[in-house]
Amino acid sequence: MKPALSAAAHSRWTTPENLLRISVVVAIATIALKTSAWAVSGSVGLLSDALESLVNLVGALFALGMVTIAKRPADEGHPYGHTKAEYFSAGFEGLLIFGAAMAIVWASVDRLLHPQPLEQLGWGIALSMLSTALNGGLAWVMLRAAREHQSMALEGDGRHLMTDVWTSVGVVGGLLLAMLTGWQWLDAVLGIAVALHIFKEGGQLVWRSSQGLMDESIDADTLAKIERCVRAFEAQTGGAVHCDKLSTRRAGALHFIDMHLHMPGDWSLAHATQLRMQLEAALLQELPQARISMEVLPLGVQTQTEAVQRNGDAPSP
Repeated sequence: MKPALSAAAHSRWTTPENLLRISVVVAIATIALKTSAWAVSGSVGLLSDALESLVNLVGALFALGMVTIAKRPADEGHPYGHTKAEYFSAGFEGLLIFGAAMAIVWASVDRLLHPQPLEQLGWGIALSMLSTALNGGLAWVMLRAAREHQSMALEGDGRHLMTDVWTSVGVVGGLLLAMLTGWQWLDAVLGIAVALHIFKEGGQLVWRSSQGLMDESIDADTLAKIERCVRAFEAQTGGAVHCDKLSTRRAGALHFIDMHLHMPGDWSLAHATQLRMQLEAALLQELPQARISMEVLPLGVQTQTEAVQRNGDAPSP
């Protein structure tokens, strides 16, 4: 009993809403630490790191708002629910990343043209690494929870935090090289390199958001599960039932599945409904978050929509 209660408590603690609230608190803490690191050292690389943490804060706040909206049940104006709201957080965060990257490039170029000596790098590096440890631990928890809850908003924020971790490691590595070699320009060059990396991350987030909003098919592994389940059901009926026109899409944690279920036309409606419910139950066992729509048709019959799509003709009256 105790392990079950512990697992339940862990699941409640790692909900997307709770982790995003924690992300807001950690972002504020890392902004304070990294800004202090920049203030004591004068490093533009550490400044770029602090700017990205500011993006983390705004992104986490927006993601929290979108996750809250995504939980709203379907209503008259949104019969398919609000789960797509999570995709907006990824797109918005990507745009914020672009803005932060441009600011970093501006500061880095200015530092190249007007070099300044770096001071108290030891304290700056120590503060930066402390914030990196906070971000790394939270990112690891968030990415695990994102797989559990299938939350794109949580995954996007977790991946952005992990990118921040590697960015911080790169900045610190560059500062250590500057200390060892005395080449002050390494700091500014590293700031530009960080900005280019952030540009790439922002582009990936915007792209993933756009694909979700455009009803991209669910991932290949999940699609393979569905197809295996359907083929097993067909085999159980001795080949008397055939499924086709399978189409899928994902909206946040939900998977939408549409297909046609063909069977002999002389079977009773009650028998056809029973078979449909058996297949639906099998699919839900594999994908509890699925929303399934199946149209039952006699063998060899196609819908008017299919006829129009295939032939380009107007539907028959």
